[in-house]
Amino acid sequence: MKPYQKDLALLLAASQALFFRDGLTLKDGRPTPYFVNFGLFRTGRLISELGRIMADYLIDAGLHQHFDVLVGPSYKGSALAVATTGALWRNHQIDKSFDYDRKEPKTHGEASLSAARFVTGALSDNCRVLIVDDVVTTMATKFDLLSRLTAEATANGHNYNPVGVALFLDRQQTTAVYDSRNQVVIGQRGQDAVKNFKVTTGLTVGTILGISRTISFLHQEKVPVSQNGRLEPLSQAAVETVNEYLAIYGTAK
Repeated sequence: MKPYQKDLALLLAASQALFFRDGLTLKDGRPTPYFVNFGLFRTGRLISELGRIMADYLIDAGLHQHFDVLVGPSYKGSALAVATTGALWRNHQIDKSFDYDRKEPKTHGEASLSAARFVTGALSDNCRVLIVDDVVTTMATKFDLLSRLTAEATANGHNYNPVGVALFLDRQQTTAVYDSRNQVVIGQRGQDAVKNFKVTTGLTVGTILGISRTISFLHQEKVPVSQNGRLEPLSQAAVETVNEYLAIYGTAK
């Protein structure tokens, strides 16, 4: 693992953004042995560290050369875009713009004549856009943001050029499967969300870490992780629970 990958794994554990708890469910209704909540990166130190980690990844992957504006989807992605561009300047003297979307278009002030869905005004004609976000499960947020970017460009008579997506963590799981009553089917594997996004959009998707590597590293290093409210090194049983979960829902067969 590269230093910034180890730093991300350690930060997820120390902040308790990564935690295990009995009875957890995902938004789609499927059970999960663990959850990752980037909303817990709520101090200056924590969000600055996140920004530094993503900036280091963008430099290492050469992605900093291919975008003009870093866009984070509301709400969590907004802070990630700000933190990452700040770290790019502070640590690498690379100055990039950032922007993020509103849930509802602004229709007053500078947007009186044309409703604006994005906040900073950094999106200019023919700009190259890289999307940054926290966790990938279904890619639905990323599809939605692309639609918003297209609508904004059309409204302004502009052309935006999305170049890809950069993510902190991949849950490495397929999408949910639903029955005829729109109820989630437990134990059934759906689509590979990242692969589907790449094929549909033609964009690249880069991820700093996958959950398998994260759990393996934390287990090997005996790093305390929140488990049912207790901070303690991951047990072999916890690791096996994640492996069994991915055997059912994971992208790797």
